[in-house]
Amino acid sequence: MPVKSIESQLNPLQDKVARVLEEAKKRGAAAEAGAHLDEGLSVGARLGEPETLEHHRDQSLAVTVYFGQRKGSASTTNLSEASLKETLEAACAIARYASEDPYAGLPDPDKLARDIPDLDLDHPWEITADQAIERVIECETAAREFHPEIVNSEGADLNSHHGIQVLGNTSGFLHAYPASQHSLSCAVVGKRGEQMQRDHWYTLARHPEDLNSPASVGRKAAERTVARLGASSLTTRRCPAIYSAEAARSLIGHFLAAIRGGNLYRKASFLLDGLGKPVFPEFVHIHEAPHIKKGLGSAPYDSEGVATYPHDLIRNGVLESYILGTYSARKLGMESTGNAGGVHNIIVEPGNLDRDTLLKEMGTGLLVTELMGQGINLVTGDYSRGAAGFWVENGEIQYPVEEITIAANLNTLFRNLVSIGRDVDMRGNIRTGSIWLADITVGGA
Repeated sequence: MPVKSIESQLNPLQDKVARVLEEAKKRGAAAEAGAHLDEGLSVGARLGEPETLEHHRDQSLAVTVYFGQRKGSASTTNLSEASLKETLEAACAIARYASEDPYAGLPDPDKLARDIPDLDLDHPWEITADQAIERVIECETAAREFHPEIVNSEGADLNSHHGIQVLGNTSGFLHAYPASQHSLSCAVVGKRGEQMQRDHWYTLARHPEDLNSPASVGRKAAERTVARLGASSLTTRRCPAIYSAEAARSLIGHFLAAIRGGNLYRKASFLLDGLGKPVFPEFVHIHEAPHIKKGLGSAPYDSEGVATYPHDLIRNGVLESYILGTYSARKLGMESTGNAGGVHNIIVEPGNLDRDTLLKEMGTGLLVTELMGQGINLVTGDYSRGAAGFWVENGEIQYPVEEITIAANLNTLFRNLVSIGRDVDMRGNIRTGSIWLADITVGGA
């Protein structure tokens, strides 16, 4: 990848944002503008042969202007001076026709990031297309050779991205930083008798040296696929369940959605007015850690330039904070939590037990490894999702299960959480181990 070419664009891109902001001020507007430039390489292989090879180069600039409390936004992928001028004019024109919104406007200046920490987010990968092809073929070959019941492949893919992003506003904030992200994934198909199953695995990191080896990714994908062969459904029942770490992430995601400012001021959350009240058992601690070095969700400031900071969402089981950007905070009569644009490294503090020990402690129940569908009603907390996993008896996995539905209410699920495993999945913005739930309803055949 041409690493040096994109780094040389950092200052010029920052200058473009500064000129757009200066021009907005001349027009009598308060404004914020953000720009990004991203380069990447994507390579795919299937059945031992290269299948796709793509080089990416994307760029854009977006500007939002405020005339009083009337707001207009526009964006462009053409960063020529003429195009930037037209984009600003379009944003101004939209603002003039917009209705006044008493909550619209730039963040409070005292909330803007001033001391920017070095989060070690930029580790570009100077990998050639030939080297990338070699890696994906090694990965997929390891999966296909893992077991005779692996009969087909959906392929292996390698993606490497390196980019810079700039953010500024007319309150005096202007900053740019580079960041990178790389991944390798594989999915294969297994067959036993007339039944076929498919599963996958992946590795994801800021630094290419932190990725798992291609062969280990391929073997893990194949191991998971073979383990699912012979799956059957379950009769309808109530039972305890352990969500594997990768499945548990979605459960925490539903909690985060319920405390987002947008859902709260629209009164579309079952955790409305939940601040200061118990949501989880007393041992649960969930917090945001936005300044982890090389963290996949790390960011020095949010999408408005508001400084991010470590803080608790849940402590001793009690809801300590919502997730708020400037607009939603003003709508709720509160202050921004530095979460415009989303969260940054949500940490669910792990317990002391690994997943196998959790299974032994549970005895009999369901191990959930995959969830499907989006049957979530955030207003009521009603939860219904398709699932697959394994049936467990006497603390040991007995057989794979599929074509089942898990139904519960999230409020009840969270309160009946039994334990959190120490097998934390680090591959994302939400870091959690396996989660043991006391009681769910399983709908089966």
